[in-house]
Amino acid sequence: MDQQYRPDSRRLFIGKFAGGIAGTLASPAAALSANGKIRVGIIGPGARGMQLVREAMAQPNVEFAAFADIYTRRLEEARQVAPAAKTHLDYRYLLEDKSIDAVIVATPQHLHCEHFTAALEAGKHVYQEKTMAFTVEHAKRMRAAYENSKGLAVQIGHQSCSSGLMTDALAFLREGKIGKISAIVAHMYRNTPQGKPQWSRPVYPDMTPENILWNQFLGEAPKRDFDPNRYINWRFFWDYSGGNVYENMCHQLAFWYKALDLRIPAAVNMTGGVYLWKDGREVPDTMSVSLEHPEEILFSWSSGFGNDHLGSTEDVLGTEGTLSRGQHIKYLPQKVNRPKDAEVAGRAVSNKDEHMRNWFDSIRGQAKPNCPFDVGFRVSIACRMAVESYLQGRTIRWDATKEEIV
Repeated sequence: MDQQYRPDSRRLFIGKFAGGIAGTLASPAAALSANGKIRVGIIGPGARGMQLVREAMAQPNVEFAAFADIYTRRLEEARQVAPAAKTHLDYRYLLEDKSIDAVIVATPQHLHCEHFTAALEAGKHVYQEKTMAFTVEHAKRMRAAYENSKGLAVQIGHQSCSSGLMTDALAFLREGKIGKISAIVAHMYRNTPQGKPQWSRPVYPDMTPENILWNQFLGEAPKRDFDPNRYINWRFFWDYSGGNVYENMCHQLAFWYKALDLRIPAAVNMTGGVYLWKDGREVPDTMSVSLEHPEEILFSWSSGFGNDHLGSTEDVLGTEGTLSRGQHIKYLPQKVNRPKDAEVAGRAVSNKDEHMRNWFDSIRGQAKPNCPFDVGFRVSIACRMAVESYLQGRTIRWDATKEEIV
């Protein structure tokens, strides 16, 4: 077991690093390892984080070098996947390691800004899980760090931007058969067996203050006494989560924000509530969001966790045709304007790990990130506007000049 992982390392964490090790971190490490391999670490190897770890490990000339997490069990489980990798309770030890080229950030949403900016300041390439930024302030801080990073590849974790569906969507749009787009209608519905609420995770006996660095979990969130339920079920609470807006609406926005290059919405309204599970969650399980974009496109999104009939789809509605996205992309002509056109299905193939591969290709200078920072920035602001609308009970507007929610 590494020195950084021993129980007494918690005293080191609280004491020696109270002032922050980040200020002494190395300048950008543009060069890769001497053997040509990209050495990768992850901050936040939870369930989603470990999926990303496996995707990264499946890529050629990639070596998984380090895990950082505030929960000892996570580190123990991670070592089963990559026994030679180092483990750290304090992510700053990982960033201090000059041999690590790139970092995956897969922590709860309220911690993204802290970990993203620290990783870039340490000279690491970054794969940032969605939703990129938790608040407008965080998005701006992350943008400043990104703009100050030189030659570092940043990929935002909206995987559909690397999919064959994106290839097909862009091809259909180039053909010019859609006409004037006025609306995008999107759904995201799922269901679970009775008695198994969506997102609910069990609290294990070892989730104690001795095994979880609670203050580091809280970050900039309001201070509270240790609560293992808030730790493991952080998606339930506004302090750490944007609910399903941040979990799934963000993906559907990101796809079309990239394909259509949509700007931040001018106005957003969100309604809904906790209609299904009275288990202490704060974020709604049933909701409807309306986003009015400066391009005169209304993006409507509805979501619920009690019925999966509508599934996850988007329909881009143009005067001359429709782009329908589900498992595949389809073009459906508006016969009133294009009577001779026929329905056409997309054919591009999607590779499961293409987004991760694209990030590594970007690190090597062989490609550009398929989901660049700017897409993540715009999506983050749109998602925050939706959450603020729900919390404040009113339509939220965006001042594009001041870059502020009003």
